[in-house]
Amino acid sequence: MSILVKSLFAFAILLTHSASYAHNIVDIVKEAKQSVVGIGIYDPIKAPQTSLHGTGFVVANGQYIVTNNHVIAKPLDDTAKQKRVVLAGVGRYPKMFEAYIVEVDELHDLALLRISTKLKPFQLAGSNLIPDGSEVAFTGFPIGAILGLYPATHRGIIASSTPVIVPTEHSSQLDAKTLRRLREPYLVYQMDATAYPGNSGSAVYEVETGKVVAVINKVFVKETKETILSEPSGITYSIPVKYVKQLLRSANVDIN
Repeated sequence: MSILVKSLFAFAILLTHSASYAHNIVDIVKEAKQSVVGIGIYDPIKAPQTSLHGTGFVVANGQYIVTNNHVIAKPLDDTAKQKRVVLAGVGRYPKMFEAYIVEVDELHDLALLRISTKLKPFQLAGSNLIPDGSEVAFTGFPIGAILGLYPATHRGIIASSTPVIVPTEHSSQLDAKTLRRLREPYLVYQMDATAYPGNSGSAVYEVETGKVVAVINKVFVKETKETILSEPSGITYSIPVKYVKQLLRSANVDIN
């Protein structure tokens, strides 16, 4: 076989692989969008009545939603008849379901909500950390829902598995959260994709399988990793899925 024929054969294989890969990404994102939801508060006396505070994703039997604890940390105003809600669907008129807090994990900044309706759940990946260089994507609502609920997908790689806390230069920089993380350090993923505040709670999933490997957490950038920077960089951190599974087990929820 001539060198030219071999080169053409290799090029044809590369094109076929690239086309298959691109098609797989499209399918995975399409499936993921069905399991991504907005997390907000409904207030009947405000305009607009619904405010979006972050992103979440459906797990287990379809009635449970995972998000960041800081996304749902703001207490409801009972006098205003506020309700915590999950927004599902795409467009200006998403479906809205009242949500109740089932369990929280303040250390890992995770929360579990429950709704009465069943939605399409994500599958969760294994608990082991995935290797550096693994390609992942995440889907959420980086700019909120001003124009409607339109999820956006970002893609990147796992750049590193790194401790959630870094040493501070002076004791005056230590607060209660920082001290607790120093006593109980754990690894999070550093990613080379940019997330925004509305992405907090977004599922990070493998581009090959669509299985969730982590949860986006935007506050780690401001509170720990990049406190010495005047402006945060494009680095994003996410919480490994093993802690999501711990949260589900703590709430006695079957893991799919």
